[in-house]
Amino acid sequence: MSAWLEVEHLDVRFPLGEGGLLRESQGYVHALSDVSLHLDQGETIGLIGESGSGKSTLGRAILHLVRPTAGAVHFEGENLTALSEAAIRPFRLQMQMVFQDPYDSMNPRMTVGQIIMEPLNLQHIGTARGRRKKAEDLLERMGLDRRAMNRYPVQYSGGQRQRIAIARALSTEPRLLVLDEPTSGLDVSMQARILNLLKDLQSEMGLGYVFISHDLGAVSYLAQRIAVMYLGRIVELAPTRVLTQQPAHPYTVSLMDALPPMVRQNDQERLPPPSGEPPSPVHPPAGCAFHTRCPHVAARCKELRPPLQELSGGHYVACHFPLGGVGTAI
Repeated sequence: MSAWLEVEHLDVRFPLGEGGLLRESQGYVHALSDVSLHLDQGETIGLIGESGSGKSTLGRAILHLVRPTAGAVHFEGENLTALSEAAIRPFRLQMQMVFQDPYDSMNPRMTVGQIIMEPLNLQHIGTARGRRKKAEDLLERMGLDRRAMNRYPVQYSGGQRQRIAIARALSTEPRLLVLDEPTSGLDVSMQARILNLLKDLQSEMGLGYVFISHDLGAVSYLAQRIAVMYLGRIVELAPTRVLTQQPAHPYTVSLMDALPPMVRQNDQERLPPPSGEPPSPVHPPAGCAFHTRCPHVAARCKELRPPLQELSGGHYVACHFPLGGVGTAI
């Protein structure tokens, strides 16, 4: 049986621009390369990795805010990639995004009520009175007073604006939310409040989440499985407990070692943070993309790209020499 959400061999390339007399492309940014994953209804999958690893692009490609160059996204058995923009519109009611900076995604000239009701107005859902009632109910569900309906985003804190953004995303009663760094820039207490709110909403509404974050602690709290991304590819994918206690890819281990000791959950070999900057996504290296920064690099790593293969029990890694004694060269 196919998964509720299925991403298959997804590629996204962005042209660098046009130039020269013949206006030929100056190359491409390889934002995503051969990315595959699935999500079951009511499940959360976390995406972690450095800036530029492709996490946000993957989230946008799942919702077709960015059109994939190759591959497919299936939602409830429907191949969204094969649909026209008009045909995909009804699916947007079921799939919404919460952006990293809610203020940037809000029109400062619109009241909070207008912002929450905007998706309903665009889709002509319900009556004017019904839309207002739904917006008021959502505000209360987010822990905000109904008087916010007539106020403006600038009058609220970052954490309050993020709750307004979540209310807007929920207005169409979606079943899938892509959450792009929803706790970034918030203090610790507000981060905890947002995460607990998301967990409660998921339990009540059966929502599926794609949770994008740099914060492995936040991802570990919310997600049942975690995918680690590097230079547009998934390099490790595993159940949360397995990944945090037995990471097998050197890049994942380096991310774990950047956490404070009280957060880190594994006692494997410590690895220093990756040295230098990631390679250019315009000219990705041959072989394993991480080989230019990996402390365990071997000749094979520079020549052959390791496939994402299962080690055991839903634990996948793209490494010729996975760590932790879980296997030998793949």
